[in-house]
Amino acid sequence: QEFIVRVPATTANLGPAFDCVGMALGLWNDVVIKSSDSFVLTVDGSGLEGLPKDKTNLVAKAFFRVFNEIGVEAPIVSIQCSNRIPIARGLGSSAAAIVAGLKAANHLSQCHFSTSELLDLAVKIEGHPDNVSSALLGGVQIAITDGSKITTSSVNIPEGLRVVLFIPSFTISTEKARSILPSNISRDDAVFNVGRTALLVNALASGRLEDLLLATEDKMHQPYRNPLFPAAKVIMQEALMAEALGAFLSGSGPTIVVLVKEHEMSVVYRIAEAARKTNIQGDTRILDITSVGAHIVS
Repeated sequence: QEFIVRVPATTANLGPAFDCVGMALGLWNDVVIKSSDSFVLTVDGSGLEGLPKDKTNLVAKAFFRVFNEIGVEAPIVSIQCSNRIPIARGLGSSAAAIVAGLKAANHLSQCHFSTSELLDLAVKIEGHPDNVSSALLGGVQIAITDGSKITTSSVNIPEGLRVVLFIPSFTISTEKARSILPSNISRDDAVFNVGRTALLVNALASGRLEDLLLATEDKMHQPYRNPLFPAAKVIMQEALMAEALGAFLSGSGPTIVVLVKEHEMSVVYRIAEAARKTNIQGDTRILDITSVGAHIVS
């Protein structure tokens, strides 16, 4: 038996919606699963040098977790990871790996777990629901944790809305980016983010794209992460001057997400110029937002 699990890149937070909103992007990892006489895991593309090639790889850990939960022996397979999602750039590479492993194992177990149960499992492994929910389900997802239960709600994707990504050549680990956040924030900052999160969801759901500039502002995490990537603020400001709709760090960074409906090439040019002037190396990509989550390709 042979099949492919295809999983999208994701961006989380979207500015103010810290740890509770994610969005799937049209950049895909493929994981090829084959019956085998012995366990083999290979990696090509992003992470070729640094990712483990054994059962400690996140794809493998998630794969075997499903069979442990069911209480049956896992089949012997080879796993070939073709990674297009950059590693440690805030684009959900860990979430994609976890979802790929879970989805593959569930397919081999004749869909023992529902999608909701798979999401619960994914969050147990990942620790927070924003990236894994959008990787599994696609689109823009609100994801709320209530004890061990995850509740999701899909948000409309306005027609024509796309993203421009600036992906720096350097990495930032999620652990490091979280460690610098304060344990508590002020009531004023909490109100600031709650209001903008509500405005963000309504702007997307109603198609009021003119609200996205205000709705993607944040005081909860990006100001504290600025020392890890001081040029990010300059690059985002340049993108907004090219009539972008909004800009924010993708997850914990360092990738910058810029929302656009038009003027994509002007935004790309302004970002590239700002990066050059601040001596930041990186790649720029224009991507669609995808409503399709992880799926099996036969």
